[in-house]
Amino acid sequence: MVVKAVIFDMDGVLVDSEKFWTQAELDVFSSYGVQVTDDLAAQTKYMTTQEVTEFWYKRFPWENFDASDLENKVVTRVIEMIQTENCTMSGVEKFIKNLKNKDYKIGLATNAPLRVAHAVLEKLQIHDLFDTIHSSEFENQGKPHPAVYLTSAKNLGVSPEHCIAIEDSQSGLKAAKEAGMQTIIFTNNDENLDSNLADFKIMDFNTIFLPVFGE
Repeated sequence: MVVKAVIFDMDGVLVDSEKFWTQAELDVFSSYGVQVTDDLAAQTKYMTTQEVTEFWYKRFPWENFDASDLENKVVTRVIEMIQTENCTMSGVEKFIKNLKNKDYKIGLATNAPLRVAHAVLEKLQIHDLFDTIHSSEFENQGKPHPAVYLTSAKNLGVSPEHCIAIEDSQSGLKAAKEAGMQTIIFTNNDENLDSNLADFKIMDFNTIFLPVFGE
């Protein structure tokens, strides 16, 4: 099937920011008496910010719970780290510019709040290359539910079967597959990533394009 649009995940694909979410959870929720352990934090890795907040509250409930305030604190902390830390995936800006020059439509579909996505694109200075930017915060469910990808395809004006998604997790790959898209797993040179749901693999963004992109 001819590919007309490429839709990127954000955390772990455009930026190496997953560690920032872990740190933000520790910084914010620990102040409310939450025992943020590595094992529990690993369970929140691919959740939306709302789901993460509910996850910790159910396990360590505290008084005066304000979900919106907590989500805002976590997101603000993550954005601070994105803006100040070196987290850009090597070669990703050039990779996206090359796709744009080949007339592919470009989208972003993330579980993270939209303002984090805007902060990332501003840091990479590639905001103008994206035809749509969409977050699961505007859907009833986040990945692995396909909603964020289905809406992204609709916003691009491209049928899902003509879209290919670039992801770094099984959760994201499942969402894209259930949306009816082809998939690429971006491994960032990690050979241990499970790629059974991926149609193609990219080890890093400095290598040549895959055959699916016409090279």
